[in-house]
Amino acid sequence: MSKTRKIYVCSECGHETSGWLGRCPTCEAWNSFSVVHEMPAKASSVRTGSWLPGTDDVERAEVIDLSKVEAEETRKIPTNISELDRVLGGGLVHGSLILLGGDPGIGKSTLALEILGRIPDGEILYVSGEESETQIRMRCERLELSDKAIPLLTTTNFSTIERILLERRPSVAVIDSIQTVYSDDLTTAPGSVSQVREAGMGLLRIAKSCGITILMTGHVTKEGAIAGPRVLEHMVDTVLYFEGERDSSLRILRSVKNRFYATDEIGIFEMTEKGLVSVDQATSLFIDGKPRNVAGSVVTAILEGSRPLLLELQALTVSSNYGSPIRMAQGIDRSRLIMLMAVAEKKTNLDFSSLDAYINVTGGMRIRGTSADLAILAALLSSVRDEPLGLEGIVLGEVGLTGEVRSVSRIADYLEEAYRAGWTRFVVPASARTRLRRFEKERDVRVYYVSELNEAFDLLFSKES
Repeated sequence: MSKTRKIYVCSECGHETSGWLGRCPTCEAWNSFSVVHEMPAKASSVRTGSWLPGTDDVERAEVIDLSKVEAEETRKIPTNISELDRVLGGGLVHGSLILLGGDPGIGKSTLALEILGRIPDGEILYVSGEESETQIRMRCERLELSDKAIPLLTTTNFSTIERILLERRPSVAVIDSIQTVYSDDLTTAPGSVSQVREAGMGLLRIAKSCGITILMTGHVTKEGAIAGPRVLEHMVDTVLYFEGERDSSLRILRSVKNRFYATDEIGIFEMTEKGLVSVDQATSLFIDGKPRNVAGSVVTAILEGSRPLLLELQALTVSSNYGSPIRMAQGIDRSRLIMLMAVAEKKTNLDFSSLDAYINVTGGMRIRGTSADLAILAALLSSVRDEPLGLEGIVLGEVGLTGEVRSVSRIADYLEEAYRAGWTRFVVPASARTRLRRFEKERDVRVYYVSELNEAFDLLFSKES
């Protein structure tokens, strides 16, 4: 009988060591090591390179001249799901490995099944390790995919999955989910760091050697990372995150890694009784139902990939009952909020030292850039004065440490999209005047240019009709 060896594995990054460590030397996480009793690798283990038939224990490698390699055009398989194709850059890349992560119940399995149901041609395969055939059939009926012939395999054993993939050679396969797949070569439980890593590496070899596009679903931990070792995210070609609030029907698909396309695009879906529906016109989606003439409410715009979105910023300031006032932010960086409030105190007569401040971006979106700086401060001042803005329009601009209002990139795209949504008044940085000259001339709009905070506040709270 082979003797097992004891190793300690970091649950965050997969780093292995022969003894327990309080802090991981790779990812610097504390108390993340757990003991794993691991069997010595068999002759068929992935570590010897023989997941696929016909490969030797030691793979032969040779050096080639890169200039003589013929570049092939990337083949993509359209999913016919407009928002997903937008994020992927046209469709699924032939022979790629994709990881789709998200909270439990967010709609990962629904999206995966819809992908197989919408692909017009080619052999497909759905591998489920979480649900029975009856449950999946019920979902097909709900998604109106009953007439689509989708081959189904319900198993969690990697050897079985490997054999079926090599026999059928589908063009697209779904593994739902990677945390349920286990290898007999390891003694650890399914979902452990070593099992997820070995299963992911095995699927990677199959995808690259056989030209099969494999989509894996994965659960997200409470910290927001995909459960399992971070090496899983490094080995795949594309990492997609499915986000959404539990009390909202909106879902956002975000690409955080894509070897074949940009990673700044997002896809917006609505979860309905018949599955996920792409939301193509999303410019004003997040400001529907915005109250009028309410203190602390300002509309701004952000750019997600090539798509401008209008967002409502809400601010609330109240007298603080604590020695240190509260600074709470939902949807923006809290440290950015604190810095902006310090700039406002320095350059204006505002005093936030005795006020608790709360900022919220409605709709569950998160602002990552600086285009909404001026809108954040305008919302705060509106709440402090308990007075709505006198000028109702789109507020844009980055605020520097000296109180100047700086321009943002592609500002004309923001204004063009907002104009198509019905907005005709804009407060923007003065440095963008030359870039917006053509926009002003061709559109029936009013663009107000400001260069510093006091000028912007005087304009926004004037009685302009």
